[in-house]
Amino acid sequence: MENRGDAAVSLELLSSFSLDGITPFHRADAPGRLVLHRFRSGWSAEGRGDSQALEALHLERGWQGHSVNVERFGQVGSLPVRGYFPCAVVEDTVAGVSWAAQLAWAGSWQMEVYRQGDSVALSGGLADREFGHWLKTLVPGETLVAPEAWLTVCAGTRDDACARLVEQQERLLPPAPETERALAPVFNEFCSSWGDPDEERVLALADRLAGTAVKYLVIDAGWYADKGRLWFNAHGDWNVGSGRFPNGLAATAKAIRERGLIPGLWFEWETCGRTSETFKRTDELLSRDGVTITVADRRFLDLRKPEVRAGLDRRVLGRLRANGFGYVKFDYNETLGLGVDGAESPGEGLRQVILATNELYAGLAKALPNTVIELCASGGHRLEPSLMRHGHMGSFSDAHETPELPIIAAGLHRLVPVRQLQVWAVLRAEADERRLLYVLAAGFLGRMCLSGDLPALSEEQWSLAKRALELYAKAAPVLRDGRTHWFGPLAMAWRHPEGWQLIVRVAADGQTALVVAHAFGGVLPEVAECELPGGPWVVDETLAETTVPTVAEPASPIPGCGGGGTAVMTETVAFTLVEGRRLVWGVPGAFSAAVALLRRA
Repeated sequence: MENRGDAAVSLELLSSFSLDGITPFHRADAPGRLVLHRFRSGWSAEGRGDSQALEALHLERGWQGHSVNVERFGQVGSLPVRGYFPCAVVEDTVAGVSWAAQLAWAGSWQMEVYRQGDSVALSGGLADREFGHWLKTLVPGETLVAPEAWLTVCAGTRDDACARLVEQQERLLPPAPETERALAPVFNEFCSSWGDPDEERVLALADRLAGTAVKYLVIDAGWYADKGRLWFNAHGDWNVGSGRFPNGLAATAKAIRERGLIPGLWFEWETCGRTSETFKRTDELLSRDGVTITVADRRFLDLRKPEVRAGLDRRVLGRLRANGFGYVKFDYNETLGLGVDGAESPGEGLRQVILATNELYAGLAKALPNTVIELCASGGHRLEPSLMRHGHMGSFSDAHETPELPIIAAGLHRLVPVRQLQVWAVLRAEADERRLLYVLAAGFLGRMCLSGDLPALSEEQWSLAKRALELYAKAAPVLRDGRTHWFGPLAMAWRHPEGWQLIVRVAADGQTALVVAHAFGGVLPEVAECELPGGPWVVDETLAETTVPTVAEPASPIPGCGGGGTAVMTETVAFTLVEGRRLVWGVPGAFSAAVALLRRA
């Protein structure tokens, strides 16, 4: 909007899009056939699909056609994916047509499904005065641009429409450093030290990782806190904590590189913790109603101020450059709330901060041209396009070792490019083969991020992990460029999941496919099966449980093991293909998993 008049104009609403006329495939109000698809999100529970008929949302046409019904949703603050993802799909289930919209905005946003007469409208943009405390005054000659939004319509379902929106995100991703072409796995030591990293621990990890397919070793939170000091509220000054790296971070980074790995470092540079000196410099921090905003143990830097940005360049980017790091993880663990001071309304102040935040991340490509950038926000609370286009990876969730981990990872394929979706695979020394396979297989649902008790793993455990890494390297092209298909009953209780899922991702050229199978709890079938898209296919390589075949029942040998003979550890034939098109997985039991790489027959 541009004010071309000679008087100031106040705005209380500025939408990015409004799509009306849904559905044109019915002569009246299309009863019982329109469904709104949304994606709910919470901490360690990102991307849960929520599909409801418009009638269930009380969006039926009034008998006279003049009453207005509205379903509005969104979020207020600086964690854009807390509550809902900024994405919605309206599907005409009879016509088989879906309309979808996605906002690319990291601040307060809203979407509305509106109905007055027969047709339905879907709109969205900045959270308005009522919902987001936003009021903006445009003086003569001033222009305001709404956040970017993408719209698509397709003959197909919610998943078909979401695939188009993800493809649009992929088109805008930044050029990747050479090391990113192979989508190499990451090792992040957070679930190894839980915020207590030091030189000895990090180099022990580097020794174990040397010579494997893992390319990055990331030192996570806590490196800046003195030994014995709580890491969670000590960040903000970015000095190395005493007792942690006696030879300096640069020496540790150099030692990591000598082992063939790229060192990475964690920052939460937009905020500061209570015990930092930065926490006291209130002139550099954001306020609301004249009071410095404090959320638990965190305060927020005012990125609108050039001196604040210059300080971050010195303390954060300067450290990365001077110490030889080639990977950086930027975290963000609280929300600003409804807005900040410094503008005509709290919501407008927040909008300005979000614009400054985008400028901060957009500048990284020039400031750190060969550095791999990971974005994180309490796990996955910033998985939206405007910020993700400035990073090479994003943390999918804080679901580090939970049973729902593969459910979350698979669901996020509908919302985030898989090449960016970093998924935890935490290896524990006490884990048996089934547990290790469960977490390693989940890593095949995105960018595998290992963590855990690496030096303490037995040779058998580490051998299994290395086999997974070798197969992952072969599967990387399918993850980078492909299309995902979901099969299996919907697990309603994520914390206590029951049933199974088969995730099939077919490469863009249609010549290879990746299958990631997981069984959960409850009553499980002996086999899980699905019809494969394309084909016919053959199984090229698998990662599955091993078994000891016996000689007692030669008439019914374990498939692939032969009958009789000396018992040896061997891999089961986990997957069977019927006529090259129907995939059958023999479910080993509760909380089990397997992976297969297929090729065209």
